[in-house]
Amino acid sequence: MPVQHVSVDELTFTVHTDGPDDGPAVLLLHGFPQGPGCYDAVLPRLHGAGLRTIVPAQRGYSPGARPTGDDAYAVEHLVADALGLLDALGVGYAHVVGHDWGAAVAWQLAARHPGRVSSLVAASVGHPTALSDALATDADQRSRSAYMRDFAVPGAAEQVLAGGTDRLRALVGEGHDLAEAVTGPAGLDAALGWYRARGSAEFRATPDVEVPTTFLWGTEDEFLGRTQAVSTGRHVLAEYRFVELAGVGHWIPEDAAAALATEVVLRSSPW
Repeated sequence: MPVQHVSVDELTFTVHTDGPDDGPAVLLLHGFPQGPGCYDAVLPRLHGAGLRTIVPAQRGYSPGARPTGDDAYAVEHLVADALGLLDALGVGYAHVVGHDWGAAVAWQLAARHPGRVSSLVAASVGHPTALSDALATDADQRSRSAYMRDFAVPGAAEQVLAGGTDRLRALVGEGHDLAEAVTGPAGLDAALGWYRARGSAEFRATPDVEVPTTFLWGTEDEFLGRTQAVSTGRHVLAEYRFVELAGVGHWIPEDAAAALATEVVLRSSPW
């Protein structure tokens, strides 16, 4: 994919862009511990449908966008990055796709800036309020999310990398993208800043979404349970589609690339 280095305020992001210049824009946001490569199997299908894709290495993952301090990774800054990238690339509005942490940012973007979002396709992570409620009331979800407490501990990067990248490789499993940025302590510490800042008020108080939305969830997801998946629809006030992927785990962009691409194309179609 062609690579651009795009400046937003004082940060410089590595952004992969491709597809027809005059096609509808699709912004794809990756999660942890992945990078733009997680969408490699999705993109050709989108380009074939005439869509222009924008896939940034997000804050902490781009070497030129790695500020210090946990507050720098609060979700409001992650959303501002996405808007700034669209502005810098001359994109007024886009179809937004997100997986894992990228989905958390995508939900925020759609909820708080609906005028910039034509449609939303989120994978694995449901609406932040649905997830927050599940964490408060569902023991199964609390158990699945226990790792987040470990990742939020200061110095976690050094602990995770103490034996090399084996723990991260085991987390994503064979055949799944692992961002090069997180294979060193500086990049991993920045990526884990998302976890340390996750309790911001902006995340807990996410408004309901008022743009057409599709949510995909795999029945074998190790980290996100059914409670948050089923209740997500309560927080979408526009046309909504829930796609349950039987036998699919957490890494939907790679393990169900065709299904994800199909849903993006359907959302971006004018009919």
